[in-house]
Amino acid sequence: MVRHGETTWAVEGRHTGRTDVPLTDTGRRHAEALGAALAGVSFATVLVSPLQRALETCRLAGYGEVAQVRQDLAEWDYGTDEGRTTAEILAERPGWSLWRDGPLGGEPIDDVGHRADRVIGELRATAGDAAVFAHGHILRVLAARWIGLAPACGSRLALDPASVGVLGYERSTAVVGCWNETPAEARWPRSAPPQPVPSGR
Repeated sequence: MVRHGETTWAVEGRHTGRTDVPLTDTGRRHAEALGAALAGVSFATVLVSPLQRALETCRLAGYGEVAQVRQDLAEWDYGTDEGRTTAEILAERPGWSLWRDGPLGGEPIDDVGHRADRVIGELRATAGDAAVFAHGHILRVLAARWIGLAPACGSRLALDPASVGVLGYERSTAVVGCWNETPAEARWPRSAPPQPVPSGR
């Protein structure tokens, strides 16, 4: 699972849902670094959000030609909170939490969870490894659902721009193998994709 590279709105801390903002120059460099880290690695399936920041990250990482767009991987629809910072929202709604209260006029978190579940169903039916290029919040919800937690438990899984998480199995148990790693700090070999936690640990 790969979160897209940096955008201006991400730097500014703005909730970036369906607004189709591009990567910054830094974001593009980070996506290219991810591609270098995964050079030569192939996946049975590559899924990507329809939004350009995810599509461009996928392309710069070297998987654009084989990627399949999935609407279910679009970022959370933040409604009228789109483009606003948490500080701006809290000034109007003290004590507000996106994960508990949801965005004003936006998508309920259970609906985000249903989208994640549909993607998980496709991933679990895939014969071989899969890569998913998308956005911070939808990927956090997807990871929570992968291990059987409620969508709101994604609040505990911070995911930085251009970082990677790996979902897999320990025996028959769904696990998070590694999380929020960038190519510079990655624990996986440069010639192979990251692997889930080995059996027996």
